[in-house]
Amino acid sequence: MSALDTLVQDARALAAGEVVSGPEAEVARQMAICNACRYCEGFCAVFPAMTRRLEFAAADVHYLANLCHNCGACLHACQYAPPHEFGVNVPKAMAQVRGQTYVNYAWPPALGTLYQRNGLAVSLALAAALTLFLVLALALNGTLWGGDLGGDFYQLFPHNLLVLMFAPVFGWAVLALGLGVTRFLRQVTPATSGVPAASRDLSGAAHDALTLKYLDGGHGEGCHNEDDANTQARRRTHHFTFYGFMLCFAATSLGTIYHYVFGWEAPYDWPSLPKVLGAVGGVSMLIGTIGLFRLKRTRHPLHGEPQQAAMDYGFIALLFLTSLTGLLLWWLRSTDALALMLAVHLGVVMALFATLPYGKFAHGIFRTAALIRFAVERRQPSTLALGDD
Repeated sequence: MSALDTLVQDARALAAGEVVSGPEAEVARQMAICNACRYCEGFCAVFPAMTRRLEFAAADVHYLANLCHNCGACLHACQYAPPHEFGVNVPKAMAQVRGQTYVNYAWPPALGTLYQRNGLAVSLALAAALTLFLVLALALNGTLWGGDLGGDFYQLFPHNLLVLMFAPVFGWAVLALGLGVTRFLRQVTPATSGVPAASRDLSGAAHDALTLKYLDGGHGEGCHNEDDANTQARRRTHHFTFYGFMLCFAATSLGTIYHYVFGWEAPYDWPSLPKVLGAVGGVSMLIGTIGLFRLKRTRHPLHGEPQQAAMDYGFIALLFLTSLTGLLLWWLRSTDALALMLAVHLGVVMALFATLPYGKFAHGIFRTAALIRFAVERRQPSTLALGDD
């Protein structure tokens, strides 16, 4: 059988809801063992959802894998964890499938595969290429170095030109993420009863996602990282990173509203709201990404999937560089380095948005979708006498 025939066969099996890969089969095996034990039932959303099933097809496995927050609590509590012969390691098994879902549901699929295998290299290469293009454009225009711009970088790239540059990249990210999560929901919805989500399901899932409820280790004391000690570090660094990103996005969006609705043109002086949001967001994201990098480097080897390290580091690197170059651009806005710093910042930001659908940002979208289905499922009566809640 050729590689193409194998891919076609896997795609048909995936559409039929069958377990088609080694990682999916491993999750199904481990869930069968966990279903007989149930010691970890109160730890997170995975185990209550598991108890509603006796068999685990691909749709169930993908759903459970994206419910998992990889907190590590079940691994350290499990009596069947390695070196036991059962070899139950739910965080690692779920991480393998979760990474596979990013590829399975990516659009187009080839980019998902490329980023998963070479995330760090792709991220840095794309950022460098886009930066080089902008630097050459400024050099050819004679505006790369020097000149008194008064901190106004719109003299280099007019606002409308920036919109024309970023709108296609942003649209691409929204389109690719939208298509991916739609396919994911279409597959897992029948496996979670097929009942449409109500407003309370959406609000409950949003609360759980925005507060990172399931990074509390199941008892509110935090999850695990390098050992079996509880820590809130992962929760806090994720919050610094996510809310820092959202503040920066809000600053840019508000600046656009100022420009087009009120006719207030940049640059905005301190302490204008776009400036405050951008500065606070940039510092927050810088703190968060440094923390995530440190935690990633010290993470217990049994907690995750080493092959996904490049994808993880690629996303962290782009977020870090986005915040760092943005803060440097603000600091150097009145110097001769303004144009060069602007080119670097714009290149990094464009690379970040171009790769959002294929990296760790996607897992936030897929996890929220899984939490919505969990909220729907848990208010439905169980069809199993075993595990009825």
